[in-house]
Amino acid sequence: MSEETSKAANERSSVILRRTLPALMLAFLIWACVAAFFAVDVTEYGVVMRFGRVVRIVDEAGLHVKAPFDRVTRLDRRLLFSRPAGSEYLTTDKKNIVVESLAVWRIADPQRFLATLATRAAAEEHLSDIVSAQIGSVVGRQPATALISIDPAQGRYESVVSEINGSVAGFARTAYGVDIVNVDFRHLSLPDLNREHVFDRMKAERGRIAKQNRSAGELGARKIIAEADHEKTRIEAEATAEAERLRAEGDAEASRTYAAAFGEDPKFYKFLRTLRAYDKFLDDKTTLFLPAETDVLGMLRFEAKPAAEEAPRPGVTRDGIAASPEGSGGFSSGADLLLQKKGGDGLR
Repeated sequence: MSEETSKAANERSSVILRRTLPALMLAFLIWACVAAFFAVDVTEYGVVMRFGRVVRIVDEAGLHVKAPFDRVTRLDRRLLFSRPAGSEYLTTDKKNIVVESLAVWRIADPQRFLATLATRAAAEEHLSDIVSAQIGSVVGRQPATALISIDPAQGRYESVVSEINGSVAGFARTAYGVDIVNVDFRHLSLPDLNREHVFDRMKAERGRIAKQNRSAGELGARKIIAEADHEKTRIEAEATAEAERLRAEGDAEASRTYAAAFGEDPKFYKFLRTLRAYDKFLDDKTTLFLPAETDVLGMLRFEAKPAAEEAPRPGVTRDGIAASPEGSGGFSSGADLLLQKKGGDGLR
């Protein structure tokens, strides 16, 4: 009875095995097919590892094949940034400077990177130590003016940064398989203890430079003003000389014209000049006191009639001082003449 039971159990087990074995093999094949393929992004490396050993490194983006039991470790191949903590350094001239730096790097050798650092956090920690050490080594051999100076001749900022870059890049590539793209200073400052003193000294230096610039500016302004005054005097002298020459030529030409006119008809010329003189000084705002014998008043004289023939007219005195407004006008000889022309009142 027991033998029959055991045979039946064996037969059932073999039947179950024959039925499940194909399913298990199919599942294994599906798993092997799925596990054999992996994709690599353009921003990463694919490191294929087999039992802890690097088999190959895939740096091309796309779908790739591996053994089902291999493991793929992905590493970032983009530019990465590391910001070491700010540190205080002592320069050769005994000045303390606080430096905050920035390191830009990328993974160049994934195999060495995995063997030495393995993770980005570990890489940033080690790189911060290296950068801080190199900055202290280089800055410690330089004066403070090499990094902070207003005089371009004293500043050596570019050479200092270049030296730090070379030192850090050479060590990081060899030790960790990391390429250092750039190391630069994010911030340079002074310790709080001596910052006020340094600022006061910088203000004094700026004040001295400003004073020098103002003095130079004032000197240049005085020089320009002196040159302008000299040029102004020269131009005025030349203009005055030219005006005097033209005036002399005009007076000479006028004299020649007057002489020619006087030679043509002296009486008419004298008459015309007298009329022009009257037009100049006879107005409603001018009062002239002239002797009656003055030549310019010749056209205004008249011969007084005897008293028996003509009574004195209104406005004419017996001594012949004033002229009648109704007649042709005139003045008695030997008396001072008062001429005043007002609006429409004529001569009085």
